Amino acid sequence: MELKSLTSIIVLSTFALYIAIAIKARAKSTSDFYVAGGGINPVANGMATAADWMSAASFISMAGLIAFQGYDASAYLMGWTGGYVLLALCLAPYLRKFGKFTVPEFIGDRFYSKTARVVAVICLIIVSMTYVIGQMKGVGVAFSRFLEVDYATGLYAGMGIVFFYAVVGGMKGITYTQIAQYCILIFAYTVPAVFISLSLTGNPIPQLGLGSTLSDGSGTYMLDKLDTVVSDLGFSQYTAQKTSTLNMFFLTLSLMIGTAGLPHVIMRFFTVPKVSDARKSAGYALLFIALLYTVAPAVGSMARLNLMQTIEPNPGNNLVYAERPEWFKSWEKTGLLKHMDKNQDGKIQYTPNPETNELLHTQLSNGELVDKQGPDRDIMVLANPEIAQLPNWVIALVAAGGIAAALSTAAGLLLAIASSISHDLLKGVFRPKISEKRELMAGRIAMAGAVLVAGCLGLNPPGFAAQVVALAFGLAASSIFPALMLGIFSKRMNKQGAIAGMLAGLFSTLIYIFWFKGWFFISDTAMATDNAEHWLLGISPGSFGAVGAIVNFIVAFVVCKFTAAPPQKIQDLVENIRVPRGAGAAVAH
Repeated sequence: MELKSLTSIIVLSTFALYIAIAIKARAKSTSDFYVAGGGINPVANGMATAADWMSAASFISMAGLIAFQGYDASAYLMGWTGGYVLLALCLAPYLRKFGKFTVPEFIGDRFYSKTARVVAVICLIIVSMTYVIGQMKGVGVAFSRFLEVDYATGLYAGMGIVFFYAVVGGMKGITYTQIAQYCILIFAYTVPAVFISLSLTGNPIPQLGLGSTLSDGSGTYMLDKLDTVVSDLGFSQYTAQKTSTLNMFFLTLSLMIGTAGLPHVIMRFFTVPKVSDARKSAGYALLFIALLYTVAPAVGSMARLNLMQTIEPNPGNNLVYAERPEWFKSWEKTGLLKHMDKNQDGKIQYTPNPETNELLHTQLSNGELVDKQGPDRDIMVLANPEIAQLPNWVIALVAAGGIAAALSTAAGLLLAIASSISHDLLKGVFRPKISEKRELMAGRIAMAGAVLVAGCLGLNPPGFAAQVVALAFGLAASSIFPALMLGIFSKRMNKQGAIAGMLAGLFSTLIYIFWFKGWFFISDTAMATDNAEHWLLGISPGSFGAVGAIVNFIVAFVVCKFTAAPPQKIQDLVENIRVPRGAGAAVAH
């Protein structure tokens, strides 16, 4: 069957499934809308958490970063998986023991302050909106290829799907939809990886294929071949470290503690009946996540090798543009892959930018830009099966998986934003006596507004999906994570310290990001100053969240030292949280 028809059938079938689940599991109460009634099985919740976690950044963009950054991108693998262990051990069971709907509600009650709750809401909205921009980038990429339209049109189509099933289903509908999405995305990610690994190395297990010899009989290891190919074209070796060790350390740490501070993931642990179930959910989720994360390095490296050998089989033997493969033509329609033949030689020239060693272009001896063939990194996973000339059903399956990954996390983030506005601000601060029905309606309206804002910002994101998401992790690391840790493990921490720490961590990180990334939604030249030479101690904006967290902790302890201790009942509450026995139902106050 023709690729477009087959893709349409598979993708539309998944849409029908998601919408049917959302309608079937439609939220009828605030408990259903926020925490799915608190009755989700740990295995099911682990699978839904994995789908919530494995966003467009994981499915679509992480392998793209690995493909083009090589060794340096290992920080994303270490930070995101290590952070989940930290979340499971240090936060999830204690927050579930506390038994509230949202992170700002915990912070407001623990630090006995509506001001603290409002500050937490502000942090949550900034973190979640930044994160959802990255997801919308993935939605736009996946839908533009599926519909064979430009990126903006694809983004609008994806917004419509997210709007429907997230607003109707709430957490209950999203949870069951994400279970289906996990099954689709993990199958879609691993099947082509098996095909490509088998083709390149003869080993059907991608994790082992990454370290195997090529199947051409040369006895050359796959990574050695990739190092040779990129070196011959003027790039740094794929397996070589290119950024400073300090920056990699801070990036890994920022992603790790940012993971533990992500509100939409933390909310998942309020959907299970007991504290012990929260621990089990975390274990199952880590297992389900590992199925994709251990495959990602193989997908990224093999995609890079296939791309380079397709575009330029031998150094200096440039591909004639008129003879470009079909996959190249298909992705040109999206606007995410372009060729500019400035020297009018009719060929695609593929050499590195001498400044970044990453962007793909050729320069004349006088430095004038000649050809530019710069594929957006976020297309690599979706384009990989086409580049490798796999069967049409595999290509269609990957499109469905990419869309599932982007939609699943976008829905979870939008719910976190909606709950913070309707439950924490409206009910918790401004209208405490609002009825449950009106609160539910307010939550749906807030989610609809968040979809529109996120979509508009997603039209011009400040980087690739994984890079945008890394900024969100940095903001979570610098603002929410320290407040949660201090709220659970420090009886002496008071409201003044927590509020000052959150604000100091958040604004120091925001200022650093905007200083180098610029106001990306206003200026097209925003990233002009994003150069490693100007970074503080060589720490990139995406890595600064760990520094912001240190600022948060220091400010919180200093302010706490010179202000009054919390009331005794709050100290007793902290002591009770740290004894993970029993749970009780999540309740709204």
